[in-house]
Amino acid sequence: MHPNVARVAAAAERLGVPVEPSEFPAGTRTAADAAAALGCDVAQIVKSLVFVLDGAPVMALVSGANRLDEARLAVALGGTQVACADADAVRDATGFAIGGVAPFGHPSSLPTAIDEDLLDHVVVWAAAGTPNHVFPLSPGDLVQLTDGVVHPLRTVSADGG
Repeated sequence: MHPNVARVAAAAERLGVPVEPSEFPAGTRTAADAAAALGCDVAQIVKSLVFVLDGAPVMALVSGANRLDEARLAVALGGTQVACADADAVRDATGFAIGGVAPFGHPSSLPTAIDEDLLDHVVVWAAAGTPNHVFPLSPGDLVQLTDGVVHPLRTVSADGG
């Protein structure tokens, strides 16, 4: 088992919610890739995104069908200045490279906001530490494992959609 995947599985076990990662050699780097490999709706894919909020790294867990609204992320986590983290900051904060960032199992816990749209599903799929490994879990378990705050995070278009 890849060391990153083992780290994610061990973190879930410690937190009381064992997970079973699966490997997809063709890759699950993007939400669309993951949904195609799994045969599920792209909305069931958890995008684990790292941002810098008021100078500190935070995690946004967003439905694969949605685009994150950075202002909503700031509100959810009680900050003001939000910016995308670069690849080095993502790896420093999580221990994972972009494309395989797990929602937990980081060197230290990150304040986490969870897209409320993920709760519309019975099962969601998250990266397990590499671009080729994912695992299923319930949205409730995702909230528990990350100690995340559920909030509307998707960008709302001018027509309300």
